[in-house]
Parts: sequence; C-alpha cells; structure tokens
Amino acid sequence: MAAIIKAPETMSSRARVLRTFAFEKTDRVPIMYYGNKNINARLQVALGENFTDALGVDYKGVGAPYTGPALYTAPPNRRRDQLEGAVMRWVEHETGGYWDFCDFPLKDADDEAFYNYPVPDPDNFDYDEALERARHLNRQGWAVFAGGAGTPDIINSNGRIMGMEDCLCHLLTGDEAAMHLINKRAKAQLEVLERLLDKCRGYIDFIWLGEDMGTQIAPMVSHELYLRAMKPIHKHFAELATSLGLPSIMHTCGSSSWAYEDLIEIGVGGVDSLQPEAANMSPEYLTGHFGGRLNFMGLISTAGQIVTGTPEEVTANCRQILDIMLPHRGYHFAPSHCIQDNTPVKNVLAMYQAAHTYGRY
Repeated sequence: MAAIIKAPETMSSRARVLRTFAFEKTDRVPIMYYGNKNINARLQVALGENFTDALGVDYKGVGAPYTGPALYTAPPNRRRDQLEGAVMRWVEHETGGYWDFCDFPLKDADDEAFYNYPVPDPDNFDYDEALERARHLNRQGWAVFAGGAGTPDIINSNGRIMGMEDCLCHLLTGDEAAMHLINKRAKAQLEVLERLLDKCRGYIDFIWLGEDMGTQIAPMVSHELYLRAMKPIHKHFAELATSLGLPSIMHTCGSSSWAYEDLIEIGVGGVDSLQPEAANMSPEYLTGHFGGRLNFMGLISTAGQIVTGTPEEVTANCRQILDIMLPHRGYHFAPSHCIQDNTPVKNVLAMYQAAHTYGRY
C-alpha cells in the first residue's frame, strides 16, 4: 500500500485553516481534496478506505439532510436531483462514466411552470442530525464547513433546470417569472443555511459558497449584469457569514477574477477552484491583485500535469505554485476542480506528497 510522508504537525486542522483565513503563519499549508467517484475508488485501493486522511486533508462538510416528500419524478432511464429537480442521464467513457444533465425541465417553459415549480421547504431538513455530525467533527479537530459549491450557484443550478442558454437570457432580460423562481430558490437555500448555522453555532468554522462566472477566456456575464442580477443574492449569503463572525469562501470556476473586487466588497474572504490556465487566473496575477485580501484555494490544474505529466513533473508544478503562494499566506492547497477519472493515481500521490514536502512554513 502506498503512503504519504506527512509534514510535521503542531496544530489541529481547525486551527490551521482558521489561521490561514486570517493570513497567519501555520505549520503547513492546509490541504483540500475533491475528486470523481472512480478516482476516489482507486485512491482507496492505494491508500486505504480513509484515503483523504492519508492525504492529510483538513476539511469536513456538514449539511442538513432533506427529509421532506419527493418533489420531482424521474423520467425513464434518468436520475433526478431531489433538491433542485435537475434531470441526468448516465454517460460512459473509457475510464468510467458520469451523470450528465439533460432534458432541462424548464427549458422554453411558460410563466405558470416557473411559478409552480417546487422548491424544498426549509422546514423539511434534519438540522439535529447536522448538529450531531458538526459536534463530532469539531471535537476531532477538523475544519468544519457548511454550504458548498452549489450555494447559491445562480447560473449553474438554474442552468441545470432551465438550460444554460435560457438561464442566461432570463438573467439578462430580467424575465419576471424566471427571476421569481431564481430568487425563491436562493431564498430557500439561504434559510436552510441560516437554520443550519444557528443550530450548529460554535461548531462550524467557515461557509463555502459557489458561483461559476467565467469561461476559460472571459467572463460568463457582463459586469453590469452581475451587479444587477447576481451580486445582491451573493450579498445575502456573504452577510450571513459576516454576521456570525465566520469566514466565507466562494467557488469560482473559469476566468472569474473580474468579480473579485465585488466579492471583497460584500465580505467574501476567499475564492476556490482557481483554474490557472484561465484568463487572469494565474497565481502571479491573483497574488499581485488580491494577495492579502483574499484567501485562495486551488490552482493545481486538473487539466495539466496531474493528467498528462509524470510524477516528477507534477511535483515540480506543485512546488512552483507553493513557492508563489506561500509567501502571501492565505493559501489552501487544492486541485482546480474535481480530479478526473483519467488521472494516474501515482500523479495524485505526487501532488499531495508535494504539499507535505514543500508546503511547510
């Protein structure tokens, strides 16, 4: 069985992550992992069932399970998300497969369909179960977060039920019925998060939010549209974190740095994903423009050396990123997105070994 030689540790994961959010020196860089199902299974073979512990991951999430009635019906040969109603089909490829979004239920929909579309009731979540998990993780010393990359994720989550083209057009035109649903869904998410944080007060360390705002080469929406239709929603979530004295970090795929000043203004403390090959997303650009004002999580490209290179090339790339980011502090070592199924396990091991070897302060 493979093994990661971990850096010497003098603090808990919780202390390490909170100090990083505060731009303070830690024993080593905090470490995050996310990957697809098949790469997870291969890492379990290589490192054991608790492979994320073996990698040195510092974070654990807490959510309130949905306990209400089924809101959506899945068509034949399809799966349907129980909280948003997105429809998925299974697509196989040479290294496995994935559930791909399709058959968008509100594509070309009339006003009545938007107004009648079901949204989960915040009463129908088990906040007590969330508290039990949060207490346990907190006592174990983990850095515990609530939320996730889908909170509120206006473009992606609504694109999955309206179709991306319809979603962007509705945002641009301010279609009344579509915007009613977009705001209704965000309000419900916010209330669930608020109740969760209230129930788990003292056991949650930071809030994870999400919004994909860029393609690889440019913003996905204009700055004017962001200010009008999206920033007000993001502000509600950021202000919730601030009101509770909690840091917040927002998942931002693609070329998204154009919106970072706005995120700073509303109180977001960090940005996640960070695809270094996208426009204005290199580590040099991010530290030069936002260093000391935002935390950064990501930058190890899931489309780069970790897929196409040798372990030695992966190590060199990770070391280069760490050499740039560590002097600014506020850096969380992580892949730029979910590690894909076609990634060699030996390269994943090289990536995380580099974090322990070269991520020491």
